[in-house]
Amino acid sequence: QVQLVESGGGSVQAGGSLRLSCAASEYSYCFYALSWYRQAPGKGREFVAAINSATRTSYIDSVKGRFTISQDNALNTVYLQMNSLKPEDTAMYYCRLEIQTCSNSRGDYWGQGTQVTVSS
Repeated sequence: QVQLVESGGGSVQAGGSLRLSCAASEYSYCFYALSWYRQAPGKGREFVAAINSATRTSYIDSVKGRFTISQDNALNTVYLQMNSLKPEDTAMYYCRLEIQTCSNSRGDYWGQGTQVTVSS
């Protein structure tokens, strides 16, 4: 069973930075995608950024130019560098790992979340 552990959340003022980390117990598969989602109070969970086994990245428009997703394969860790934070970035941030093995088995795993609070 794959486990994901997020860290790096906290409270910052608007304009500040945080770096979130998500450590996976493993993700050496034929294909994988590591994503960050967030959920603000009273709202649904929304996609923020993703990186896949082809190192392609994607971002929601509201974070482009401010957030950067990256990975360290040696550490099985994905990062989300968040700069120029805004109060509307306040949310619980979740890491998600989607995998596909070479025999076409699939898996979908989520971490417990890490809280990000941005004050104005």
